[in-house]
Amino acid sequence: MAQRVVDLTLDRPPTLGTGRLIAVDGPAGSGKTTLASAITRVLPWTHVVHMDDLYAGWSGLPEVTAQLDSLLLPLAAGEPGSYRRYDWDAGAFAETIKVAPASVLVLEGVGSGSAAHAELITTLVWVSAPHDVRMRRGIERDGDAFAPYWEQWARDEAEHFARERTESRADLHVDSSASRSR
Repeated sequence: MAQRVVDLTLDRPPTLGTGRLIAVDGPAGSGKTTLASAITRVLPWTHVVHMDDLYAGWSGLPEVTAQLDSLLLPLAAGEPGSYRRYDWDAGAFAETIKVAPASVLVLEGVGSGSAAHAELITTLVWVSAPHDVRMRRGIERDGDAFAPYWEQWARDEAEHFARERTESRADLHVDSSASRSR
């Protein structure tokens, strides 16, 4: 699937300044990070930004658009973008991360396919898996720290996806339920 994503992306004109943007979106535990890693194996020079670094904690999904603005809008103008990295252990934003313009940027995580930035996205990939599979993966990955937040996060992301129509706007759909992805 990674090769298919890369081929589709490289066949399209640049949308992020002179570069291209792959947004890998879908619910928590669906396999987005695994797909993003596979894309970087096909295109090792690709830069990846994980949305987990942009949320202001477990309740930060609704406010993530401003972080995306500071990252993507300058890149679209050919300038470095930036975002404040959220430190999950400290429970606060930490340093500012600068991102130089690149020929391909992979933005991975819930909200990466934001409708507000649709014109900047070259390829939008929707990754899915059944709820039980995603929950098991989330708990395996994040341990018991994730468990108390799962249901609220699931409600927040469902509202986000409905409002943004992310799945219906996707160029490619990936069902990762048979894989070990997260």
